[in-house]
Amino acid sequence: MKITIDNAIPFIAGVFEPYAEVQYLAGERFDAESVRDSDALIVRTRTKCNAALLDGSKVRLIATATIGYDHIDLDYCRAHNIEVATAAGCNSRGVFQWVAAALRLLAERQGWTPSERRLGIVGVGNIGRLVEEYARRWGFEVVRCDPPRARVEGGDFQTIDEVASTCDIITFHVPLIREGEDCTVHLAGERFFSQIRPNTIILNASRGEVVDNTLLRQAIAEGRCTACLDVWEREPSIDRELLQIVEVATPHIAGYSAQGKANATAMSARAVARVFGLPLEEFYPAEVERIAPQTIEWAEMCATIDRYCDLATESRALREHPDHFEQLRNKYRYREEYF
Repeated sequence: MKITIDNAIPFIAGVFEPYAEVQYLAGERFDAESVRDSDALIVRTRTKCNAALLDGSKVRLIATATIGYDHIDLDYCRAHNIEVATAAGCNSRGVFQWVAAALRLLAERQGWTPSERRLGIVGVGNIGRLVEEYARRWGFEVVRCDPPRARVEGGDFQTIDEVASTCDIITFHVPLIREGEDCTVHLAGERFFSQIRPNTIILNASRGEVVDNTLLRQAIAEGRCTACLDVWEREPSIDRELLQIVEVATPHIAGYSAQGKANATAMSARAVARVFGLPLEEFYPAEVERIAPQTIEWAEMCATIDRYCDLATESRALREHPDHFEQLRNKYRYREEYF
């Protein structure tokens, strides 16, 4: 068999060579000719997996080493019997670490404590659940918004309108869905920004298009909110004015922990192993230490988080070199997790 792998995926070199012919390509170099004789692809978000790439190929599996799948044409894959495997949940603790560091930085700059703030979580999946767990422990009043879960489970979920109009801090952890009842493109759009409370804090570490960046820039300029962004519309050609006025500005690296990347690679390798019968069902990169989850109090987190996730330094690097968005992302030194 033959496997084509994005060469920026870490910890995967040499894993499949005993069992398959392996081709490594830069994500943007994947094209119809290069994947035509591949049985499996292991990709990142930079590779658009659609008819233009896949028509006429023998691909049976696409494993994406990411939690998102908006770069994959799922309808096409279903119609052509191509299985799709994601790494959902792989970097949940890495993203949560970014959220915690942002909350600590803003609490210090703005002079508030968790018990004084109402935190709205939009999207309560793998990451949102972690935010909820720790935020409640730290003393935040927590409000949850997740329409798909609300329809299935009922319970105390609130609408996006209720979150916008009642919360001091709003953090987004939703997938990018472009149409339908649960469309998340510009979920934070004109209606949202017309409802937010004065001095609302907005955090986005999901997808850039979830928050209308033009309206966000206007709201910040008018003094109505502050924001921390890891994801941006039109990456890597991000809004330079917005870049200069947000509190935290990072180049889509919230989930870039060593453990998160190891999890993603392991999940992709195991997906290929499952479909093609390879002896890699228990694979995990030997280079990365597994970290056991632990609880931590607010004061301890505030005192230690910069050792693991220094958002002030990372923001300064992007502001000084906005043209280097992709380089800063691709050459990012993976953080260690400690939650």
